[in-house]
Amino acid sequence: MEINKEVMLLMLLKALADESRMALLRLLNEGERTVGDLAIQVNLGEPTVSHHLTRMRKVGLVTLRMAGNQRFYRVNQSGLALFKQLAAEIEHIQPIPEASVSDDGWINAMGWDEADLQILREYTHDGKLTNLPPKQKKMQVVLRWLATMFENDRLYSEKEINTILKTIYAEDYISLRRDLVDMGYLRRERNGGTYWLGAVPEEKNNS
Repeated sequence: MEINKEVMLLMLLKALADESRMALLRLLNEGERTVGDLAIQVNLGEPTVSHHLTRMRKVGLVTLRMAGNQRFYRVNQSGLALFKQLAAEIEHIQPIPEASVSDDGWINAMGWDEADLQILREYTHDGKLTNLPPKQKKMQVVLRWLATMFENDRLYSEKEINTILKTIYAEDYISLRRDLVDMGYLRRERNGGTYWLGAVPEEKNNS
């Protein structure tokens, strides 16, 4: 489901309606930084900074890159451009339409634990992500579901991976691809050119 422009603008405005998050956005626009670096710059604790970054990442304003145990954040230029575009069109954006009922039959057919299925119901609509879970445990369920989109014993180019993920969550498919690799659901060559399915979803679920 494509998110209505008014809904998206409201989400972005809420994510930026905080002095600290505005300061973080300005710093990240200068270049990639760790949570520790940002905490020093804005004089806040790392847990507080992580919370703010999660809020901004959820709406596609920042992206995350993992390097070992280090988490590096930077501005998602496409997300920022979307915000600028929507803000420029604010007087012409159509109102939020009446909510449609999501077809969740595919969720029930997966046969997972009810708690995991409920997470998918919460963060999807008609088979597409509406937003990203802020908590890692819920995000793990989403990633496990995304892994089912890929076939065993098949090699994918990065373009093919992106194309598949764009159909699920076009707002920040790059972060989803990185998360799938970081959590072991997808493997890739050192040069990043070729990907393949890693740990199967059932293995992740039972661990």
